[in-house]
Amino acid sequence: MNQVLEFEKPVVNLKGKIEELKNISKDSEIDLTVEIETLERKLAKLELDIYSNLKPWDRVQVARHQMRPTTLDYIDHLFTDFLEFHGDRYYGDDEAIVAGIGFYHDQPVTIVGHQRGKKTKENIRRNFGMPHPEGYRKAIRHMKQAEKFNRPIVTFIDTKGAEPGREAEERGQSEAIAYNLKAMGGLKVPIICIVIGEGGSGGALALGVGDRIHMLENSTYSVISPEGAAALLWKDAGQAQRAAESMRITAPDLKEFAIIDEIISEPIGGAHRDVVEQAKRIDKVLQQSLTSLLPLSEEELLEQRWNKYAKMGEFTEVE
Repeated sequence: MNQVLEFEKPVVNLKGKIEELKNISKDSEIDLTVEIETLERKLAKLELDIYSNLKPWDRVQVARHQMRPTTLDYIDHLFTDFLEFHGDRYYGDDEAIVAGIGFYHDQPVTIVGHQRGKKTKENIRRNFGMPHPEGYRKAIRHMKQAEKFNRPIVTFIDTKGAEPGREAEERGQSEAIAYNLKAMGGLKVPIICIVIGEGGSGGALALGVGDRIHMLENSTYSVISPEGAAALLWKDAGQAQRAAESMRITAPDLKEFAIIDEIISEPIGGAHRDVVEQAKRIDKVLQQSLTSLLPLSEEELLEQRWNKYAKMGEFTEVE
């Protein structure tokens, strides 16, 4: 059964009525064409009204939708001859991170991304998209390989955050994330980062230091989840909706703050409604980014990256 979000129920109910009229018309001699066309026009307007005015919490729900396209979905539609690699050469393989090489319009690239599951069994295998340190070490291993062979890097960000468990900390979770941040800042090849779902905390940042950072329209990018922020601020995780509104975690907010470069629009209803169309929209922005970055020298690339991050945020000196 498809997941239906709370704010989508009026749309689903209207679709049900249209389908009911179509079945009645099909099974009898009653002509309901006019009524069906009227309701379909009403449906189009309703969808436009609802999905054009989503609140921050609504976008959080869309970003978490169980059928939202994942890294592997976009790899299938954007790249050819993809070859996945496994393991970090230190501990083992982490299936919450996908890493490999492929061709993007005949250009060899390295692709790295968080990978969650859509069903329970796959989510357990992928640890719900929350990487352990070996996942981040696998990611940076392949990014350094990309630098060695002069391949651009494309990352897909989609995680609630890094695995917070004891074993992950014992194996160096904090160090692994910190090392990725430092190493990505100095890589001498173009890095394009795309937030396709949730971008949660350091677990997202560990794949998010790039020359271009783009976000899907209904994705989120934040230092902590709304539930976590609510628990800290008001001692009540049930205040997550209030936290989402105050944290400014949506794509329009982050574009305003110059944290991201481009907002990639989604089909009406979200990326899960039409993954082929969504991939085409990502493809357009990805091509533009590579076209602007590939001609740059190593020195120009690093200087531009440094300036990008140096301009982020504001501070005030107080005597």
